[in-house]
Amino acid sequence: MAHPVKRSGEAVDGPIDDGSIVRASLDDPEAFGELFRRHAPRLHAYIKRRLGPPLADDLVSEAFAVAFRRRATYDGRAEFGAWLWGIASNLIAKHHRQETRMFRAFARTGVDPAEDGLAEVASERAAAQALGPQLAKALASLNAQDRNAVLLLAWGELSYAEIAAALDLPLGTVKAKIHRARAKLRKALPEETHHG
Repeated sequence: MAHPVKRSGEAVDGPIDDGSIVRASLDDPEAFGELFRRHAPRLHAYIKRRLGPPLADDLVSEAFAVAFRRRATYDGRAEFGAWLWGIASNLIAKHHRQETRMFRAFARTGVDPAEDGLAEVASERAAAQALGPQLAKALASLNAQDRNAVLLLAWGELSYAEIAAALDLPLGTVKAKIHRARAKLRKALPEETHHG
C-alpha cells in the first residue's frame, strides 16, 4: 500500500504513487526514503538469491544510491520499480564474470566453494546448495541477458512486462529470451528435474 509523503510544510492526503515521490524528492530528498521502504525488501531478496547475502546489502544500497543520483532523469515511462530493477540488473551484470566462474566451478566439482573455504563470497550464491551442479552448469551456459531474464522471472518473481522494463527490451524479446533459456535449461537437466 502506498503511504502519504509530505513535502516540507505540506500535508498529503491518501496514497501517493512512486513517480510522485520521485518528483517530490527533487525538492525534499528525504521523501526518497519511502521508495526504499517500498522496494528494498523485494529487491534485496532477489539480489540475495543471485549473489548471496554479503553482496545483497551492498548492491541494494548501490542500486538505491544510483537511483537517487539519477532521480532527475526518471521520466515515468516505466514504473519506478522496473526502473530500479533495471539499475540493479546492470549492477549484477558487473558481477557476471564472477558469477559465471562460480557456477562453472560448482558444476565441475559439485562442491560449494564457500564450504570448501575457496571463496566466502560464494556463500549461498544463487542458492547454490539448492541448485545442484547440473542447474549451475546450465545457468552458466546461458548468455548474461538470457540468464538475467529467466532469473528475474524465477527468483525475482517479476512479470514479463516488468522484466521488459527492467532490461529495457521489447516484451516479445523478453518472452523469446525466457522461452529459449527454459528450453536450454530443460535440455541440460536430467528428465526427473523437469516440473510442468
